[in-house]
Amino acid sequence: MSFDLGLSRLAGVRNANRQRRRRVNGALVLAIVLVFTLALYLGDYPPPPGEILRSLLSPLTGVVDKGIDFIVLQVRLPRAALAILSGAAFGLAGIIFQTLLRNPLASPDIIGISHGASAAAVFCIIVLGWSGLAVSLGALSGAVLTALAIYFLAWRDGITPYRIVLIGIGMAAMLGAVISYIFTRARIFDVQQAMAWLVGSLNAARASDSLVLGLAMLVLIAALLFFVRGLDALELGDDSARGLGGNIEQTRVGLLLVAVGFAAFATAAVGPVGFVAFVSGPIARRLLAGAGRGLAQAAGVGAVVMLGSDLVAQHALPSVQLPVGVVTGAFGAIFLLWLLMASGRSGRVN
Repeated sequence: MSFDLGLSRLAGVRNANRQRRRRVNGALVLAIVLVFTLALYLGDYPPPPGEILRSLLSPLTGVVDKGIDFIVLQVRLPRAALAILSGAAFGLAGIIFQTLLRNPLASPDIIGISHGASAAAVFCIIVLGWSGLAVSLGALSGAVLTALAIYFLAWRDGITPYRIVLIGIGMAAMLGAVISYIFTRARIFDVQQAMAWLVGSLNAARASDSLVLGLAMLVLIAALLFFVRGLDALELGDDSARGLGGNIEQTRVGLLLVAVGFAAFATAAVGPVGFVAFVSGPIARRLLAGAGRGLAQAAGVGAVVMLGSDLVAQHALPSVQLPVGVVTGAFGAIFLLWLLMASGRSGRVN
């Protein structure tokens, strides 16, 4: 009798968790659609909602209005699409790092990955005189090389999460010093160009950026699905994961490479936009309240945060367009302070 009662309670918990995930997923999809619609509508010339829909369907219907199609399809749509994709990529990178390292403060912009991309981009802009795609490729290479350096420096007959976090923070400080040194040796114009990239911006978004990032994300999501079961075991600790028969080093390396890939490709597309990766995972997990690991939800939160922040950056101040990184930085700083105060009250960081 008690066994049947236990099974009934377990089934009830699973059903409640499924319902909560559905509600959270529905709310996030609705939020993305709402903010995406606002992104296509708001501006100096707000087209009627019907015209926005007609413009989006014009490649299929053949009904063309050159003026509105230019505004919607060539100006606003690439920017909104890139915001959604990059926000989702940052969100996935953040929650993978935080879960893998069992530390809610571990994200690409905290443990040095974004600093590696930034240092490489600054070197390309100021020392090599590169621009455009070359800078993006340099940033991608810098993020990957920094991640590899952190991993090998943290290796001592295996990897422990706290060692990666500490070495990553030290690597971030060192790379920040490298960036500062390069700035002291550069011309003012070059420094301004590099600073514009370092803040992170969607002002130069192109359809090709979204295409490259989208294809990269498809490959990375496939790799994530391959390793994701090992992530659940690693959350229990290395000893428990070994007891379950998992190859923890192979799983950890695979997941780290996937997370670095998400962060690197997103950074190459929009720059090292701060705090999106940091806030997405904790927000998603609070929304779920233990009803799932939160990977898809973190991607949704990241998309909403990035796209919403870009709307604020574009329209909050009259006649002024701020880089999106300014808004995400302000939001992320407030969230970090709240998280630290909450941890002080509860004795732990959730």
